[in-house]
Amino acid sequence: MKKATNATEPANHIAVFQETTIRRVWHNEEWWFALTDVIVVLTDSADPRQYIKKMRSRDAALDANWGTTCTPLALLAPDGKMRETNCANTEGLFRIIQSIPSPKAEPFKRWLAQVGYERVKEIENPELASARARELFQANGYPQAWIEKRLRSISVRGELTAEWKARGVAERKEYSILTAEIARATSGITPSEHSQLTKLDKVKTDNNLRDHMTDLELIFTMLGEASTTEIARRSDALGFDENRTSAKEGGKIAGNARKALEAKTGKKVVSKANYLPAPTTSDLLADIAPAPPAKPKARK
Repeated sequence: MKKATNATEPANHIAVFQETTIRRVWHNEEWWFALTDVIVVLTDSADPRQYIKKMRSRDAALDANWGTTCTPLALLAPDGKMRETNCANTEGLFRIIQSIPSPKAEPFKRWLAQVGYERVKEIENPELASARARELFQANGYPQAWIEKRLRSISVRGELTAEWKARGVAERKEYSILTAEIARATSGITPSEHSQLTKLDKVKTDNNLRDHMTDLELIFTMLGEASTTEIARRSDALGFDENRTSAKEGGKIAGNARKALEAKTGKKVVSKANYLPAPTTSDLLADIAPAPPAKPKARK
């Protein structure tokens, strides 16, 4: 399988984004980008709002779903005041860029097509996704033993979210709440608190907490989520409330195991230790297609 071009490579049009600031805001657990900024970068338009108006008139399907593709959010305007600005998340941005007939957008469209092709193949054959993830981790210096645990944790997480979906749990917000319940019962803190503890506040660094976890943190996280999946099945949990109970019970099982280990070793499983140094770049394409994490630091 041909490897997709990384969005950070020179051949990609990411340089266009690196040269121009694109405003963004953290909303509903993801980044949303100022559409006018993206239009200026891709088209050099002197009047991005007028360009957007014409783009919508050309694309009837985009126009019909504009309210779901874009959301007005408060961003700092050039005059220094906070003003509502049309923003799109990654999915919405991909859709909009497909409607831009600008030569500058073509490299990005080709990249999207390649990624989309590989995603389809990975859905048909999940082993391809696992192989790509392993290659990425290996290329960036992760220890092999850690990689195996991380890949297994991805599988366990996927099994849990599939179970939630089948049992009537709404994606995004409810998934986030249930995940926090499992983490709180497992580790004594929520994912956001864990990120803050290790100085990986996602709003500032856009890091994936689990890519920074130690071996033991990954193991207990997996135990909590695997236990939750099994309990939900056994109890035939339906809807958010019943699955929330399962999440607390599953997390408690992992939490009790963690406490037993800590009592035996005299050492906390969750600590301020950060498995990887936090990245320093935060340009648009780093969020759309994140650059690989930095090489792991050796733990003491």
